[in-house]
Amino acid sequence: MKKDALDLISSQVVRKTLAQQVEEQIIDLLISNKLKPGDKLPPEMELMELLGVSRPVMREAMTSLESLGIVKRKTRDGTYFTESISNKPFSTMLSLVSDNIEAIVEARTSLELGLVTYAAEKMTDETLEALNDTIIKMENSVDNEYGEHDLMFHRIIALSVNNPVLQGMIDSLLLSHVKINAQIKYREKEKTIRHHKAIYEALKKKDPQAAFQAMYNHLKFVEGKVLE
Repeated sequence: MKKDALDLISSQVVRKTLAQQVEEQIIDLLISNKLKPGDKLPPEMELMELLGVSRPVMREAMTSLESLGIVKRKTRDGTYFTESISNKPFSTMLSLVSDNIEAIVEARTSLELGLVTYAAEKMTDETLEALNDTIIKMENSVDNEYGEHDLMFHRIIALSVNNPVLQGMIDSLLLSHVKINAQIKYREKEKTIRHHKAIYEALKKKDPQAAFQAMYNHLKFVEGKVLE
């Protein structure tokens, strides 16, 4: 493991939402190109010491990242970034503006508005069921611990388009989503759920214009929370 890669995540995590903070620190290794898809992460104990967090917090963060397909834990071998996480041009562009949150928000908005429009045209019952499941899990989550389900909602929409050309952009979108959410000091769970339900209803009707508007309303709300 290169020292500069470890240095990037060595700053102590300030208590806020610790698991989300850890996720962002780990994802920054990819965004900054310090580590590549397929690279092995430091051992759990080393990461815990570097970030100053407990084992439960570290495992919660890793479980979330694994559920999103960003890392893969191998028994008696360690944790790796998955090969599927893109290192294509869109990722490179994000790395160049990794500290420019406004630029990342605008890039995410542009991509997601296009994706949700096509998703409305290709929506299936199976995808709708998966989206509804994330909403239910958000409703049943405690306090602000709904980020994983929030991100999964957006992931399902993006992947439902089933466009191989966009796959690399979607991988990068997921990384930027975590980074953006980490900037939000005060989450508004109920409003986020209402936005997701509006997007869901538009997709259920297979109405591209309504889906576009619902997603636009949601992303502008997120932008306001991030940049406030």
